[in-house]
Amino acid sequence: MLTLVPSKDMETIAVEIEGHVTEDDLTKLDKVIQEKFSEKGEFNLYAILYHFEGASFKALLEEMKIDVKRWSQYNKLAVISDDEKVEKLVETSDYLPSIKTKHFEITQMEDAWEWIKTGRND
Repeated sequence: MLTLVPSKDMETIAVEIEGHVTEDDLTKLDKVIQEKFSEKGEFNLYAILYHFEGASFKALLEEMKIDVKRWSQYNKLAVISDDEKVEKLVETSDYLPSIKTKHFEITQMEDAWEWIKTGRND
């Protein structure tokens, strides 16, 4: 389940993820992106993953649609998790063009906020 949580930065969407992510979760996220950042505004994503179990196939398809549609809007992605598999995935995704990604441990939530608030692609 994906839950929107209060953000400490106007240019950042903050979410918590626990268990499975569904198509409805991603549709809800896309709606927030569209409402807050329209078609041209860049944004960051601050995601805390607790016991992430992946996403359903339909959710993965929905995520791909969102990513393609919003690709140029992503700026930074901070992923907070104690899962080593998630950390490795984030390290791999750091090669994505124009999106800066960084993994943080659960104990480093404030560090993640500081990183996400700093200048573009620090």
